[in-house]
Amino acid sequence: MSSTVELTKENFDRTVTENPFVLIDFWASWCGPCTQFAPVYEKAAEANPDLVFGKVDTEAQPELAQAFGIQSIPTLMIVRDQVAVFAQPGALPESALTDVIGQARKLDMDEVRRNIAAQQDGAQAE
Repeated sequence: MSSTVELTKENFDRTVTENPFVLIDFWASWCGPCTQFAPVYEKAAEANPDLVFGKVDTEAQPELAQAFGIQSIPTLMIVRDQVAVFAQPGALPESALTDVIGQARKLDMDEVRRNIAAQQDGAQAE
């Protein structure tokens, strides 16, 4: 059984809202690097059962890919407390994926929100 969740425009918002930590793999079946990354992603999902690992098929869900400005696939995104804290195109090796998950777990989300607010205030002042 797969430990990843297929994300669609119907369940995306609910999944991200109801779960404090969601990893999202934007992929397509014709994409070679995507199929190479899939078992690495699946293994990480099995190793981190407390996190939600979602997959967005960019062919079936072009609106989601467009909404997030996905230019190349695979792209990995991490959303914590409804804030995108990581987004990077390219298939990550297992060690890099483990490292990114560890770093995202350690983030102080209060500090992240303060930084976002400060950036927004700065942008509005310009």
